[in-house]
Amino acid sequence: MPHPIASIPIPTPQVRPIAPAELPVNPQKSRKGLNRVWHALGYSVAGLQAGWHETAFRQEAIASAVLIPAAFWLSRSWVEAALLAGSVVLVMIVELLNTGIETAIDRIGPEWHDLSKRAKDMGSAAVLLSLLLCAGTWAMALFYRFWA
Repeated sequence: MPHPIASIPIPTPQVRPIAPAELPVNPQKSRKGLNRVWHALGYSVAGLQAGWHETAFRQEAIASAVLIPAAFWLSRSWVEAALLAGSVVLVMIVELLNTGIETAIDRIGPEWHDLSKRAKDMGSAAVLLSLLLCAGTWAMALFYRFWA
């Protein structure tokens, strides 16, 4: 004869899969049109403000305040002005990306790790390459403007 407790049915909860539409969504993803653009602009301004607290970005931003107007004075065509100004802006873009990488790595943890070091070194190398590109572009423009 079976045990009396074994014959009592155990209720099992009804589990249904969660549909993707029911999952919580990032509010930015649900915004449309100008509302999305407006909020994205706010995030971009916050990123520039965060970058301003980094010494390297601040130095590059101050240098760009001089170099970008100088690009229009020095250039002989709109293409040359775009290349000179663009190389300066590129340095600031790469610096912001490098800062983002370093911040994300630091968020993971302060302990030393080979992969963290590698990521930070590659970000630093990207900044160096953008600075060399900018310096080379400006050196050639100055050479052709005054000595060629």
